[in-house]
Amino acid sequence: MAAGVGAAIIDGKAFAAGLRARVGAAVPAFQAATGRVPGLAVVLVGEDPASHVYVRNKGIATREAGMASFEHRLPADVSEDELLALVAALNGDDGVDGILVQMPCPRHISEARVIAAVDPDKDVDGFHPVNAGRLASGLPGLVPCTPSGCLMLLQDRLGDLSGLEALVIGRSNIVGKPMAALLVAASATVTVAHSRTRDLAAHVGRADIVVAAVGVPELVRGAWLKPGATVIDVGMNRIALPDGKTRLVGDVAFAEALEVAGAITPVPGGVGPMTIACLLRNTLIAAHARAGLAVPSL
Repeated sequence: MAAGVGAAIIDGKAFAAGLRARVGAAVPAFQAATGRVPGLAVVLVGEDPASHVYVRNKGIATREAGMASFEHRLPADVSEDELLALVAALNGDDGVDGILVQMPCPRHISEARVIAAVDPDKDVDGFHPVNAGRLASGLPGLVPCTPSGCLMLLQDRLGDLSGLEALVIGRSNIVGKPMAALLVAASATVTVAHSRTRDLAAHVGRADIVVAAVGVPELVRGAWLKPGATVIDVGMNRIALPDGKTRLVGDVAFAEALEVAGAITPVPGGVGPMTIACLLRNTLIAAHARAGLAVPSL
């Protein structure tokens, strides 16, 4: 993959809009077959401003796709038992196909217990240990939204990923580990790097695909990249500017990478929009599976 004159920009916003439209187009057939529309329940605990924005945007996108949106907003001092009781009620609600508890939760609540309490077949975040095991074993299941969106962008750009050298920087359960599993399933040759990796630049320099999801602003320098590499930047870091303002940057030094990479996602406008689109896709998949219907091609 030779480098061109400046990297191509991978437009995640446009791809996500197309995916959301395809999901919405599949809803009427589901409604005709079942007498209802797919339903997504989102639970928000506390007053975290970013979480409120995410929940509002998820609700808007769900309704725009023709699905039912159920929002449950709980105070920051709600007990863990009360939250788990709500999750149990949503598990038993036949009108709810997907359950998402917005993270982070307040410190007195165990996120691991909350994740484990969600019915795996309604776990549209893809975080439940059962779904993690399904992904690792190559079995069908609900896949975390951000890595799923990253894979779609890569396959749209590159087609068959077989044999390509892929580097995932980050080993979180949310992005890094499932991203690596998806790339292995796509027959790429995968390396996972992290905070203790020695000579990260050397690993980056060998990779045809770089997925940066470590949360360190502009960690990956343009000079490290293999010419023509495809770069998926999952990072969303807000940095302070000399004039007192702030701006969002990724985990990759974007301006530098433009000179070397073959293609790159911008921040914002790259991976971010794919996350909500894949959440809607997971809700549609879960609804069809629960109704015993074949999942439409998306």
